[in-house]
Amino acid sequence: MSALTSSRPSPARRPSYAAVLRVPHARRTFLAALAARLSYGTVSLSVLLSVTGATGSYAVSGLVMALFGGTVVVLLPVRATLVDRYGPRRALPPLAAAHSALLCLLAALTWRPGAPPAALATAAALTGCVAPPLGPTMRAVWGRLVDDPALLRRAYSLDGVAEELLFVSGPALVGLLLRFGPPPAGLLLSAVLMLAGTCAFVRSPAVRGAVPPKREKGEKREKGEKGPSTGRFPAAPVVAAAGLGLALSAADLLVMAFAAQRSYGDGLVPWVLAALSAGSAVGGLLNGAVEWRRPAGERLAWLSAGLGAALVVAGLAPGMRTLAAAMAVAGVFVAPTLTTAYLLADETAAEGERTRAGAWVNAAVNAGSSGGSVAAGVVVGAVPLWVCFVLSGGVAVVSAVGVRVVSRLRGGGGWSRPRGGSRTSDTAPRP
Repeated sequence: MSALTSSRPSPARRPSYAAVLRVPHARRTFLAALAARLSYGTVSLSVLLSVTGATGSYAVSGLVMALFGGTVVVLLPVRATLVDRYGPRRALPPLAAAHSALLCLLAALTWRPGAPPAALATAAALTGCVAPPLGPTMRAVWGRLVDDPALLRRAYSLDGVAEELLFVSGPALVGLLLRFGPPPAGLLLSAVLMLAGTCAFVRSPAVRGAVPPKREKGEKREKGEKGPSTGRFPAAPVVAAAGLGLALSAADLLVMAFAAQRSYGDGLVPWVLAALSAGSAVGGLLNGAVEWRRPAGERLAWLSAGLGAALVVAGLAPGMRTLAAAMAVAGVFVAPTLTTAYLLADETAAEGERTRAGAWVNAAVNAGSSGGSVAAGVVVGAVPLWVCFVLSGGVAVVSAVGVRVVSRLRGGGGWSRPRGGSRTSDTAPRP
């Protein structure tokens, strides 16, 4: 435990979301991280619009987006490992600078029509390769700032809800920017947000104190000696996150198919998806406010099962209003599932692997989202729509079973394990 946390008294006897922001250095650090993470809320739409405008080809846009998103997700654990090994202050600024510079290059390439597709694809792939793991890093910093288990759960819930709001407000910000400039201006905005926010983030005292374990010990690990890194893979949280991503991405497509099948048109689809997001925000805030008695691993299994059951019931909806209500109920399980997965990954990780553990969960939910869209596109139309909803919900239920199985195979280690002697078993939170 660092001096940053151990020398500070408990911020509140009855933890609240306001108490989270009253923790020393928390507000400054969190706001800086959100500014940088807003870049991920603006960049996807900016890349899509810029490449489409420069090439006039949706096929090229799809390829560029696939390369950008793929490299962001696949290499996320690798970049998180760099943060764990060298510390946020040494690892994040070079990544943010390279990412921002490549976004500027992509903006320059797409500013006028006629950009070579090969150059766009290469620039997009390289940009994704160096995307800083800001979400996992911020969650690791929360673990350093907060000792109290209940307050830590609220911090993760607040972080998860705020991140979801960033991905809602980001595209709206790009839409506003388009009134004053071309689509590549969104890429420049994303670059500025990333670089400025990351620089402010690493200058926070909370991040300056995040020294890699090897440096804290001041010695090298001898052969056969136990070190800070265990290489433990957060299997249970990753299974739950992948199931969540698969189920939700399929559900998005199923809502569109539901509206088309009943001749509602596309106008009501955004409202149904908004109900899902609203339910998720409410569920995330409730999850942080409730004093849970069960350990995080057990909660994770039940939350995944609840999401699956809600999606199955949604397939029986007679109309769009009922479907919106059912999706709102399903959303109540979304943020708590992801938050609990992040908490469990953090709780079971060694001190020098916390950023990487969270990155695996982040990568799993994004990979699941990609796979779910592909699978749903194949299944929709081949079987009745209600069966598609059952399959979507079934994925979440299967992931709940997977969490139980993985935890038992590991001898219960995936359920909860306090670290550093300061947390109890109850301490066990994409773009």
